[in-house]
Amino acid sequence: MMVWFSSLLLFLGTSAGSLIAVIFKRVPMSVNLNLSFAGGVMLVASFTSLIIPGIQKGGFAQTSLGILMGFALIGIIEHLFPHQHVIKGTEGAIKSQKLKKLYLIVAGVAIHNIPEGFGVGVSSAYSLETGTATAIAIAIQDIPEGLIVTLALMVANEKIIVPIVAGILSGIVESLFCILGFYTFDTFRNFLALGLGIGGGAMIYITVKEVFPEVYSEGSHTVSTLGFLAGFLLMLFLDTSLV
Repeated sequence: MMVWFSSLLLFLGTSAGSLIAVIFKRVPMSVNLNLSFAGGVMLVASFTSLIIPGIQKGGFAQTSLGILMGFALIGIIEHLFPHQHVIKGTEGAIKSQKLKKLYLIVAGVAIHNIPEGFGVGVSSAYSLETGTATAIAIAIQDIPEGLIVTLALMVANEKIIVPIVAGILSGIVESLFCILGFYTFDTFRNFLALGLGIGGGAMIYITVKEVFPEVYSEGSHTVSTLGFLAGFLLMLFLDTSLV
C-alpha cells in the first residue's frame, strides 16, 4: 500500500541525513538555509495537503477545530518535554539540571517529527496521491534536517553509534506516526477533516514557533529567505504536479 511506501520515504530521508553527517562530519550548506528550506516545505504542506483538503472534505468548522487541537497538542508536548534547539538552545519545563544535552536534542527532533509523520499519514487518508507528494517533500527536507541534528548529537556525545541510533529512531518515530495518522482517520472517515486540521495546525505551529525563530535568530537573513522560497516552491510543485 502507498502509505507504507510514504512511511518508508520518511524513514529513509531522516536516516540519509544522519548517514551523510557521520560520513562527512560537516554541513554542506548553512544551517539557516537547511532549516528555512524545511520551513518552506512544511508551511505549504500544511495548507495544500491538509487544511484546504480538510475544508473541502468537512467544512471550515471541523477543520478549524482540528487546527486548534493541533496547536494545543504540540504546545502541551513542548511544555511537558524539555528540548534543545540547534540555534535557540534549551526550551521547556526543565525541572533538573542533570538532563543531558543529548536527551534534549533527541526530544526536540521527536517533537518535530511527530506532526510531520502524522501530517503525511492523514493526507494519505484523504488522497494517496496527496500523501505521496507530501511524503516526497517531507523526506527531502528531512535529509538536511537529519544532517544538522546528527552533527549536533555528535558534538554532544563522542560515541559515533549514539547519533546513528538516534537518527534511525527519529526516522522510525516519523514513520510510525504516519501509519497511525493514516489508519486512524482512514477508519474514522467522518472525522477526516478534523484529522487534516490537526495535522495542518501541528505543522504550522512547529514552523512558526520553532523553525522561523531559529533561522532568523542569527546569520544572513537573505540566505534564510532564499532557503524558505526553495522549500516553498518545491512543495508547491510536487503538490500540483503529482496530485
